[in-house]
Amino acid sequence: MSHSTVPRSRAEADTTKKNPMASGDAAGPRKDGPTTGNLSLRLRFRRDRVLLLMTLPALLLVLLFNYVPILGNVVAFQEYDPYVSDNGIVSMLHSPWVGLENFQRILEDSAFWNSVRNTLVLFVLQLVLYFPVPILLALLINSVVRPRVRAVAQAILYLPHFFSWVLVVAVFQQLLGGAGLLSQLLRDHGYDGLSLMTDPDTFKFLVTAQSVWKDAGWGIIVFLAALASVSPDLYEAAAMDGANRWRRMWHVTLPALRPVIALLLVLRVGDALTVGFEQILLQRDAVGPGAAEVLDTFVWWNGVRNQDFGYAAAAGLVKGVISLGLVLIANKVAHLMGEQGVYKK
Repeated sequence: MSHSTVPRSRAEADTTKKNPMASGDAAGPRKDGPTTGNLSLRLRFRRDRVLLLMTLPALLLVLLFNYVPILGNVVAFQEYDPYVSDNGIVSMLHSPWVGLENFQRILEDSAFWNSVRNTLVLFVLQLVLYFPVPILLALLINSVVRPRVRAVAQAILYLPHFFSWVLVVAVFQQLLGGAGLLSQLLRDHGYDGLSLMTDPDTFKFLVTAQSVWKDAGWGIIVFLAALASVSPDLYEAAAMDGANRWRRMWHVTLPALRPVIALLLVLRVGDALTVGFEQILLQRDAVGPGAAEVLDTFVWWNGVRNQDFGYAAAAGLVKGVISLGLVLIANKVAHLMGEQGVYKK
């Protein structure tokens, strides 16, 4: 009989029973070293120093172009005069301080509230009409069996994303303008021509249609990437349970897209007050400021054109604070829905 098969004494067995860690064969937790949660900040820095060095250039760019300019918001509390000095910092130091006067002017300015109303209406329209379009197109492309057809369709839909807004507006002008293709077709059949590009009543729908045509392809890529992570076993299991195509989409595909939808929705809400500066500025004169003035064009018109920098900075600061509040509220709603949102709870 080998040594490994010799029965142990009763005392040794009792000791092992009372203290399982005393036996080398005991299946207890072993700690060969410190876990990640127990690592000190210095050790974690040494472990991740290469990754931190790789992110350092991007971090410096963000600090330089996104956070340092925040200091310029002090202009909102001044009657800023850029011609005091060639140095912008010196001009801020020597401009007279007016406190909350610029914000009081904002509250009493009907043009500001008109721009707020137009901005919110455009945001709601784009949220209802534009946001679902990439999801639906991604589901449609994902259902195509042939990879070549899927790739061609995705490339065609994504192509307008590379067009500038000048080109997009020119294309719509050629189609929907007073001398465009639609007007010419109506005149050829005995009807009066129309110009949707200069109609204030349809301007908001026109802007939304332009955004859908230009940027829906970019959203498709995001949702297709999320769909690629769905395991085919889930679809096979649902099919074996008798689920048809619509049931599989409702119970498998849409739950897989829900975290991405929640994240993009939070970001979209945070960007609610930014509805396309260049796009609307190009068409502002055609329909008038009553229909086309939004917060971004309001800030540009008062700051750049009218040289009222303090007033424009105050309007921009109000917009930034409201956008931050919308992000926090939308992220809280995402947490209540069980999603991560922009950051973890």
